[in-house]
Amino acid sequence: MQFDRISRARTLAPRALTIAVAAAFATLLAGCVVGPDYKRPAAEIPASYKEAVPGWKVAQPADQQDRGDWWTIYEDPQLNALEDKLNASNQTIAQFAAAYRQARALVGEARAAYFPTVGASAGATRSGTGSSSSGSSTTASSRSGISNSFNLQLDASWEPDLWGSVTRSVNAQKAGQQGAAADLANARLSAQATLAQTYFSLRSLDATQKLLDDTVAAYGRSLQLTQNQYAAGVAARSDVIQAQTQLQSAQAAAIDNGVQRALDEHAIAVLVGEPASTFSIAPMPLTATPPAVPAQMPSALLERRPDIASAERKAAAANEQIGVAIAAFFPTLTLSATGGFQSSVFSQLLTAPSRFWTLGPQLAATIFDAGLREAKTEAARATYDQNVATYRQTILAAFQDVEDNLASQRILEQEIVVQQQAVDSARQALAIVTNEYKAGTVGYVNVLTAQTTAFLAEQKLENIAGQRMVSSVGLVKALGGGWEASQMNRETGGVAAPAPLPAASATPVAQSGATSQPAQSN
Repeated sequence: MQFDRISRARTLAPRALTIAVAAAFATLLAGCVVGPDYKRPAAEIPASYKEAVPGWKVAQPADQQDRGDWWTIYEDPQLNALEDKLNASNQTIAQFAAAYRQARALVGEARAAYFPTVGASAGATRSGTGSSSSGSSTTASSRSGISNSFNLQLDASWEPDLWGSVTRSVNAQKAGQQGAAADLANARLSAQATLAQTYFSLRSLDATQKLLDDTVAAYGRSLQLTQNQYAAGVAARSDVIQAQTQLQSAQAAAIDNGVQRALDEHAIAVLVGEPASTFSIAPMPLTATPPAVPAQMPSALLERRPDIASAERKAAAANEQIGVAIAAFFPTLTLSATGGFQSSVFSQLLTAPSRFWTLGPQLAATIFDAGLREAKTEAARATYDQNVATYRQTILAAFQDVEDNLASQRILEQEIVVQQQAVDSARQALAIVTNEYKAGTVGYVNVLTAQTTAFLAEQKLENIAGQRMVSSVGLVKALGGGWEASQMNRETGGVAAPAPLPAASATPVAQSGATSQPAQSN
């Protein structure tokens, strides 16, 4: 017995030594990561915004903190309620949330390659062979040709990450997860901004509707005045017809304004995840003015815009794929082991004589592939260059977006002052001409001209006010809203499965007062 143990030990020693050497060799080579290390691509950043006007200030460190619900700066409770509904029920956000969860799962899938694969199997077979004998001896011979086999085994294999292929793959998937988090934040920010802009556009239409209703009433009084003048023999019949025409045109414009309002209302319904047929917002003219929005440092825009962060992360992921392609040029080492029990008698399966095992490394390399690996490496490099160009183009578009909205805010602020003066002048002119018409010193055509001028001036004033609010939201969005690039490294909230569409309800949002909790953009 002791001799058998010594013999077995001597037999196992060389094998154990071989495995130990192979494991040490694999550990030594595990630090060899091939491929280029990633560095953020350089991009030209301006020192300041050209369109920034006096009064705009560079953000202080406190302004860099996550502002979260950025739309609350407009101090509109109904807008706040709509944004909450959007964060909870918008289906586009739900799509990007699912994509984020998928990207997070792919990181775990890539990490699994670091560890060995272990499997177990069990089986039983019964086999037999025929015999050329005859008679009773045939039966005996046939029975003696039947055999049974039972086995129970455990298999393990591991491919060490000698050249960093797994490490590169994991890094690529991590960058992909961060990019998906930025895509989710960008989709959320885009939907939030679209909702706010559509909401202010709708409120601007409400203000225009009020103006049209007031104009219809004023034109109605003018028609009555003209009819009285005609009855008194002071005015001509043509004056009455002109007054009727102008009144009817104003009535048609008031009706037509409802078409665009309905479209905006339906668009808001889709954004908040509700059927357009059961959604409504009570009319309320726009009275808000754009709040002060501190402009960020140009360099900070790279950290505040989720679309820029997403493009940069995609470039990082593409860079890691170059390393994966280069690692294919080197040999792979696989360590495998199998052990278990095998016996022809089931009752003896789990006994020492039935044990078996195999253990050993395997080194494999591709000698000829007709240029396949070179082509894959070149494709990976080209993909990286493409993502770098996309990143730089995204930065250029971001600065254009900021400059456009800064210019819009600056110009519209000046325009609304001048337009208000034009409205005041038009109202004074209308009052004077109306009195002159009553006195019979001017014709009705002068009244028509003055009324048209006054209406167009007031309508343009309302349009400018609406454009300022829409542009204000655009500026907040261009500056990144309340988002920061550091949020890519944290779990992103609101990644649950898409919520079902709500049950039909005819209760207007403006009257229900019900709100949903927003999905946090972490």
